[in-house]
Amino acid sequence: MNDTHVVSPEEHLPRLRAAEFFAGMGLVRAGLEPAGFDVRFANDIEPVKQRLYSANFGDEDFRLGDVRDIGGGDIPDVDVASASFPCTDLSLAGNRAGLEGSESGMFWEFARILDEMGERRPRAVLLENVLGFATSHGGKDLEAAVFELNRLGYSCDMFVGDARWFVPQSRPRMFIVGLAHPPEGAEAWGPSAVRPDWMWRFRFDHPDARLHAYPIASPSTEPPELSSVVEKLEAEDERWWVPDRVATFSSSLSSLQRRRLDLMIERAELQWRTAYRRTRARVAVWEIRSDELAGCLRTARGGSSKQAVVEAGRGKVRVRWMTPLEYSRLQGAGEFVLSSVTPNQALFGLGDGVCVPVIEWIADSYLGPVLRDQIPSAAYA
Repeated sequence: MNDTHVVSPEEHLPRLRAAEFFAGMGLVRAGLEPAGFDVRFANDIEPVKQRLYSANFGDEDFRLGDVRDIGGGDIPDVDVASASFPCTDLSLAGNRAGLEGSESGMFWEFARILDEMGERRPRAVLLENVLGFATSHGGKDLEAAVFELNRLGYSCDMFVGDARWFVPQSRPRMFIVGLAHPPEGAEAWGPSAVRPDWMWRFRFDHPDARLHAYPIASPSTEPPELSSVVEKLEAEDERWWVPDRVATFSSSLSSLQRRRLDLMIERAELQWRTAYRRTRARVAVWEIRSDELAGCLRTARGGSSKQAVVEAGRGKVRVRWMTPLEYSRLQGAGEFVLSSVTPNQALFGLGDGVCVPVIEWIADSYLGPVLRDQIPSAAYA
C-alpha cells in the first residue's frame, strides 16, 4: 500500500482567521472551516446553543453572554467577522421594528465592537439575515447598515444565497460582505440569480454609498430530493401520529390540498412531502407542499412554527413532526452531534441557524479568494 500523501493545492493556502458573532450552534463555523478558515472567537447569548456548539467544536473559543458586554479589546486579530444577527424585527412574520427593535437592533452592537477594534478591524465582515432586511422601514434599515459599514471603512457588496441550491430546503437569505480593500473593477451589478433587480436599484439609488459587486455566481449543481434527507421510520415508530390526529390533519386540508394527498396515497411507491400549519380566515389548517422541498426551517418554539412530514403511498398515509436529524440534514449540517440537548432544543438551534453549504460557497468563491489575494506571496512559501 502506498502511504504517500498527495498535497492538494488548498493545503498550500494560508489559513484565515474568523470571529463569529450571534454564533448559535456554530453553523457558520461549519461552513468556514472546510474553506480554510479558523474560528478564533464565537459568541452567543443562548445556553442551549452554547451546549450544541461545544458538543461539536469544543468551548475554547466560545464566549457565552450578551453581545452588549463584549468590547473591541475582547476580540482577537481576525481576517473576517460574521454576524447572523437576530431577524425577529426584520422578518415579514415579525413586528417589523427593524434595526430599532430590541433584537435586530443588535446589529448596532456588532458595529460598536468593530468600531472599538480601531486599526485591528477585520479586513472583511459578513452579515446574514432574512430578505425582509431589504424592505424593512421602506429600505431605510438596509441603507443605515450599509452607511454604518461605510463609516467603519468597508465597501459593501450584497447578494442572495438560497439553501435550495445545495439541499432540499427553500431558504433564501440576504448577505452583505464588507471589504476594507475591495478588488479593483468589481462591478457585476447586472440582475442575476444572486443579485435581483432590487439590488441593482439600490446601487443606483445610493450613488454616495461605497459599494462594489464581486463576480460570484450561483452554483449549477442540482440539490438532492427531499426523500434523501427524510428518516425512514418503521410504521411502528411512536413518532408517527395516531390515527385520530392524522384524521384531524386530513380534515383541515382544502379541496386542492386533499386532492394532492389523495394522489400521493394512490401511488405505488412511497413519497414524502412537508406540511405547515397556517391560519386561513382565522382557522388553523394544514397545507402540503407540492414540490420536493422543505419549507424554510424556523425557530421551533411552538407547534405553529414546526414542520411536519407526510409519508404517503401504497394506499396509506402517515404524518409526524420533522426530526432533529432531518433539520440537521436540511441545514447541510449532516450528522451534527445533537445529544447534548433535548429534541425541541435541537430544532430551536438548527431552525435559527444558517445553511452550512451556503456559507462554504461564500467562503470558497468570495471571501477566501479576495482575502488571500491580499496576502503577500511569501506567506505561501
